[in-house]
Amino acid sequence: MLSERRLQVLRAIVQDYVGTEEPVGSKALTERHSLGVSPATVRNDMAALEDEGYIAQPHTSAGRIPTDKGYRLFVDKLAEVKPMTAPERRAIQNFLEGAVDLDDVVARTVRLLAQLTRQVAVVQYPSLTRSTVRHVELLSLAPARVMLVLITDTGRVEQRMVDCPAPFGETSLADLRARLNSRVAGRRFTDVPHLVEDLPDGFDAEDRGTVSTVLSTLLETLVEENEERLVIGGTANLTRFAHDFPLTIRPVLEALEEQVVLLRLLGEMQNPGMTVRIGHENAHEGLNSTSIVSVGYGSGGEAVAKLGVVGPTRMDYPGTMGAVRAVARYVGQILAES
Repeated sequence: MLSERRLQVLRAIVQDYVGTEEPVGSKALTERHSLGVSPATVRNDMAALEDEGYIAQPHTSAGRIPTDKGYRLFVDKLAEVKPMTAPERRAIQNFLEGAVDLDDVVARTVRLLAQLTRQVAVVQYPSLTRSTVRHVELLSLAPARVMLVLITDTGRVEQRMVDCPAPFGETSLADLRARLNSRVAGRRFTDVPHLVEDLPDGFDAEDRGTVSTVLSTLLETLVEENEERLVIGGTANLTRFAHDFPLTIRPVLEALEEQVVLLRLLGEMQNPGMTVRIGHENAHEGLNSTSIVSVGYGSGGEAVAKLGVVGPTRMDYPGTMGAVRAVARYVGQILAES
């Protein structure tokens, strides 16, 4: 276990290196921070931190920089999430409240996160498997053609055309709509199949084929495999940190292009709360020089997807974590009210 003083020295090194982009020396630390000890003592503490693997000497200068291990300890023990100011909170709320639908919410969230953090923003669409049904609408387009509209608790809207085996009147359609919603509205998607399995039995024989066809289309919509998708924004922000990446940022850009890589990483972060993956903690080699800060978002206190940012390990962790947490909270509020 590190002593309290050495933890303070590590915190000061991280803060200075993130702020100045320059390796940090003992003289600078004692001048900038009230550590209450001499430069010689700070040098001894830095030597101990280096021996423990928390800081490293990038070249022959006297300065040190944090390692992945040092950043991890900083995030776990030393970083206090920086709260957003009142004007920042109002700006977030006003920007997101103008969204007209789920696609707009996601697009605005990506743009906002990239601007607030000056990193690459990543927003996962709400997963159907973790959603609940808000309403199922059935609209007659022709005597034997129906439009099925599925609306989720996250504001997601899925539309499907249903070609019925026989004409289906408005009265029968209204009856099916009412019975269907009485069973599935407010229920989890995973519960729907067994809730509707006997529904055709309550209709006249000539209508059962159409009812079964509509239900089949609904169930197919619930289990679509292509539901997992991401929106990424602010990739150009990485060019401001080109010197933070060994040799080139190309591996990072290539990893960001592979959505399946990011989806897998977000999926591995099981905790819906704040998660920070630093450097080599990211399994994909292309992201070994980055940190990923993510958090779950959703309505009703239940996370339905993740959002976050990707940036260099030399990151303002308290500020980034504060921005990601605040944006997730407002997105959840908007989904709950939509």
